[in-house]
Amino acid sequence: MKTEFQSHLAASVAYIKSKISVRPRIAVVLGSGLGNFGNELIDKTSIDTKDIPYYPRSSVEGHVGRLIFGKIRSAGTNSGNLLVFQGRVHFYETGNLQSALYPVAIAHRLGIKELILTNAAGGVNRSLKAGDLMLITDQINLTFENPSSLVRKGHSTRQAYDSQLQNRIREVAEEKNIPLKEGVYAGVKGPSYETAAEIEMIRRIGGDAVGMSTVNEASYASASGMKVAGISCITNLATGITKEKLSHSEVTEVANRIKSIFAELISSVIESLG
Repeated sequence: MKTEFQSHLAASVAYIKSKISVRPRIAVVLGSGLGNFGNELIDKTSIDTKDIPYYPRSSVEGHVGRLIFGKIRSAGTNSGNLLVFQGRVHFYETGNLQSALYPVAIAHRLGIKELILTNAAGGVNRSLKAGDLMLITDQINLTFENPSSLVRKGHSTRQAYDSQLQNRIREVAEEKNIPLKEGVYAGVKGPSYETAAEIEMIRRIGGDAVGMSTVNEASYASASGMKVAGISCITNLATGITKEKLSHSEVTEVANRIKSIFAELISSVIESLG
């Protein structure tokens, strides 16, 4: 299975390289409702994932399924080349860890050195509110999957998130006067939202926000040698923290409301990385 995974990756990467003339160093994976960021790039080349051999399909609203290579334009200057994944494949869509990790594995094969993972998440910590941006300081993997099994031996997944990249995000947020919370992200398999009792368990073990992605991507990317950072868009308060009924439409609605702040933060971080 691992050999097949590698051969499929090779075919996918060969196709992508045949369509592009740039080799970006930085990549961003966009979570639910955050895909519009990719449309703001200039000098861009877009590749639909349905056209890439063996690339898994996303079936979730708000996850377009597109790779965009381009640059950020801000204040009259252009950034370096960037790869943006408009949408991701969640584990619950296929039940296959390799499918969920495929975009990150593609990024690694393309030579990406710094990876920013974003997601829509439910707030568990009562100090969080819908519309907050949260820098992920650490994670709790409640999917109980092991992404290191797909990485060559000798690499550690002990610390998924890069402290220098985290500090850069903090500095940019302060400089741009962008409110930025911090916390631990708990990743679950989904696709159903958690019960009030499950949210209380997550709170007690140290989770500040919860979602259905990111944790395996972060571990795999870090173990592959990439510097990783994660940002959650808190789109709702989790079950038991609020009495409101949760829905995916609420997630995308809140993400759409704060997309300009999110875009400013991500753009400024990428520009600062050069």
